[in-house]
Amino acid sequence: TAITGYVQDWAAGAAAGGGKQILLTAPTVLKDPGATLAFPTTAAQTAFSTTVWPLVRGAGQCVNCHIDSSATKQQPYFASSVVDEAYAAIKSKINLNDPPSSRVVLRLRDEFHNCWTGASVAACGADGAMMQTAIENMIAGNGDTSKAIVANAVTAPTIFSKALKLTDGVVASGGNRYEKDIIALYEFKTGAGTIALDSSGVTPDLNLTLTPDDPNSTTDVAWVGGWGISIVNGMVRGRTTESKKLRDLITSTGEYSIETWVVPANVTQEGPARIITYSAGTADRNFTLGQTQYNYDFMQRSSTTDGNGEPMLSTADADEDLQAALQHVVTTFDPLNGRRIYVNGVFTDDVDPVAAGNLNDWDDTFALVLGNELSGNRQWQGTLRLVAIHNRALTQAQIQQNFDAGVGEKFFLLFSIGDVPGVPAGSYIMFSVEQYDSYSYLFEKPTFINLDASVMPGTIPLKRMSIGINGREATIGQAYRNLNTSITDAAYDAATGQVLSNIGTVIPLENGADADEFFLTFETLGSAPSNPPPSPGPVIVPDVPAPLATSDIGVRTFDEIDATMAAVTGVSAQVVKPVFDVLRQQLPADEALESFLSAHQMAIAQLAIAYCSALVDNSA
Repeated sequence: TAITGYVQDWAAGAAAGGGKQILLTAPTVLKDPGATLAFPTTAAQTAFSTTVWPLVRGAGQCVNCHIDSSATKQQPYFASSVVDEAYAAIKSKINLNDPPSSRVVLRLRDEFHNCWTGASVAACGADGAMMQTAIENMIAGNGDTSKAIVANAVTAPTIFSKALKLTDGVVASGGNRYEKDIIALYEFKTGAGTIALDSSGVTPDLNLTLTPDDPNSTTDVAWVGGWGISIVNGMVRGRTTESKKLRDLITSTGEYSIETWVVPANVTQEGPARIITYSAGTADRNFTLGQTQYNYDFMQRSSTTDGNGEPMLSTADADEDLQAALQHVVTTFDPLNGRRIYVNGVFTDDVDPVAAGNLNDWDDTFALVLGNELSGNRQWQGTLRLVAIHNRALTQAQIQQNFDAGVGEKFFLLFSIGDVPGVPAGSYIMFSVEQYDSYSYLFEKPTFINLDASVMPGTIPLKRMSIGINGREATIGQAYRNLNTSITDAAYDAATGQVLSNIGTVIPLENGADADEFFLTFETLGSAPSNPPPSPGPVIVPDVPAPLATSDIGVRTFDEIDATMAAVTGVSAQVVKPVFDVLRQQLPADEALESFLSAHQMAIAQLAIAYCSALVDNSA
């Protein structure tokens, strides 16, 4: 059943035009959280070291490449000589819940990758079966039940939703983005290979090639989970022939925008380090978006700048607009406003140092490059999640619209709760979920919604909501456990639902985005019997220590010391008063023995010398 309205947050920007909209549909299959296997934290908790590890390091010959010391090293390094490193690297290649579909099995059985017993179909099938058996033995503990990987299962009286995998959700990526004038678009969805595809639909396709400095490295330029590309040493470059479309389509309008979702690796890069550049080297360019420490730099060739795009427009030093975090950055140019820079939907207020000029002198022999200059000596380090080139200057409303749409592979997960007593049928709690990086998921904006617009919720109490993964509640990232609210007719909107929280949270990835199964649990929901968390047990209050004994011995204070010395020497205190006044603050002010300091001793000695001197000088 399709929801009658579009999600407001994704449709609100429709006034800016040119956008996509997301239609919600119910999950096709409703299932309870299954008994799911998940990897324990360390290899020592499993039989990995006696099953899979010996195979990949021995007969399997994976050690020839999948180790960092190999001359032909290839990541992941699951044949590492360090067992925990190998275990961490291979987890994403093993499907505990369906061993035959494990990537390390498929590579042998179906793709005939470096089979060790022979190159025939039968030999590779046998090698794949051997790897599958090793995985199954690891799951069973290889004869040691204490190391068996045991399934997690949710049971009553826990109140829980139906379960979903990420791919069971409604694809929400790029929701309501403004893309009417895009001429080159890189969403980095491929996730493998050496080509970043131009998905703008504007011919010719300006595809980019991943070009690491070290051809054997898998980290210099690498794909990032959840759509993205990481650049450490190298570049991602297009050819000059296809790059020509940028010059042709931008000079035809006389305006353009560079848009990116970017994560700078640090705030120390200079040069400017090239994030996105359409150029031929360090001295010739059509445009460049770069980084100088905390600043974004916008260089552009025009009739009022030189062939290197200078003077450049930079964000103000004091504002520190560039941060080593995920940011939405847009640079625009048009003949009226000149160059502008926007960060996270906001104009930085930095003014172009020159008049706008025109773009008639742009060179059509330059190439589009990400992460470096074409000459290779202006390295930028960081992650790009999206890059788009528009041949119009985006308006403030369009930039805000694209910022609000977000970035990456996102899904709306609709967790069914319609079978819980006191909750209307067809009810869901919807999350926006994405694979945040190669190690975690981002959950945000939980919303109660019913896909039947004629149904109102009444009053549904909800308390202590938790996110579950693979049969158990996630050990960290439980940002919604403090929820104690009610879903009511007054707060509910039939088209957009009722938002339960505006905060987001990150939980760890376990078996991979294709295999991890999510669900929700509650302490209270509807009229179902409450399921309070276990009692923490009695609070043990430590004994209060007895007060320390106070010494019967003490010291004289400053006035007492002065009076004592006057009595012992027979010298009037008035005679040495000038000296005493100087030393008074250095003499003891407390009778406690433990407060006596070496400075007190020095002051007493100086005062004693003054009294003795007065006594000697007294001829009487």
